[in-house]
Amino acid sequence: MQADTPRDIPAPTPSPERRTARRPSARPRRSARAGGGPSVLAPGAAHDPYRLYRVLREEYPLCFDAPLGAWLVSRYDDVATALTDPRFAGYPHDGAPRGGPAPVGLCHGSVGCLPRGRHAVETGSVPGHLAERVERTAYVLARRIAGRPQADLVKEFCRWLPADAGTGTADASPCARHTALRETALASFLANLLEDPDLMAVMRIEPALTGRAWTESLRRDPPVQIVLRRTVAEVTLSGGTLPARAPVACLIGSAGRDPERFAAPDVFDPFRRDQDRGTPGPAGCPAVLLGRLEAELGLRALLDAMPGLRWADGFRPAATGLLTRGPRSLLVRP
Repeated sequence: MQADTPRDIPAPTPSPERRTARRPSARPRRSARAGGGPSVLAPGAAHDPYRLYRVLREEYPLCFDAPLGAWLVSRYDDVATALTDPRFAGYPHDGAPRGGPAPVGLCHGSVGCLPRGRHAVETGSVPGHLAERVERTAYVLARRIAGRPQADLVKEFCRWLPADAGTGTADASPCARHTALRETALASFLANLLEDPDLMAVMRIEPALTGRAWTESLRRDPPVQIVLRRTVAEVTLSGGTLPARAPVACLIGSAGRDPERFAAPDVFDPFRRDQDRGTPGPAGCPAVLLGRLEAELGLRALLDAMPGLRWADGFRPAATGLLTRGPRSLLVRP
């Protein structure tokens, strides 16, 4: 997806450690910086945060962002630690209960996403009636679009496909009742596929590959870019040491494009061997299961109704947003 060039963000300075690619141990441990690094709130950062993320990973892997009021954690290993280590807890105002998982990907961090009981989603499946509803909706939407000379997939497809699984279900997880993140993730997913006509052709022949493409899209273009956490105790990371009781901004978008973890991290490659299957969130989270189902059934419906689906003449998608990010328009010719 296209992005504008941000202002006020310094270009990264090449360092020797980058020549030893994909070896986390090659990165020197540095002291945390109280300031001096670029802010995620800098003018233009929301247009293309990935250049900013690169600067932070290489030059300021752990620094305090004064305008944001939180420490920035940008490297994959450090972000993974902040999301899973018990020395980190949910931020007081981010809606994440202390006993629940860290909100990441499509998951809002509900305690209902933890393994427990015998709820249908814990078996790795979506209830049959809900799956039928998603499939029916996908085909109705796709057929409506198919008869038009031009359509916007965000407004006419992605916005209407995600199902509210909480309707009439008292014990449904809060994650299943929120559809905005799944809408954004679906838009990025379709944008990444439409950018590569050859890959779209492969998806028509091998629909089973849709799951890998969905996971890859969540890595490369996550709908949630920043997750707030706080330290319970002092924590030492690759970039330095965090003090206790400190607010921490985990840069999910940066971690997903860390070259120490992923080869050619800026490239959308569903066939990559180093795919991260934990990107969407906990495996039993209803939103994670629903998101993947909506992507698989949605793409199938679009390709069945519009085998020649392609971008409208002269159009290319552009993602926007800081905390959450995705394309706001996908103009196509059915």
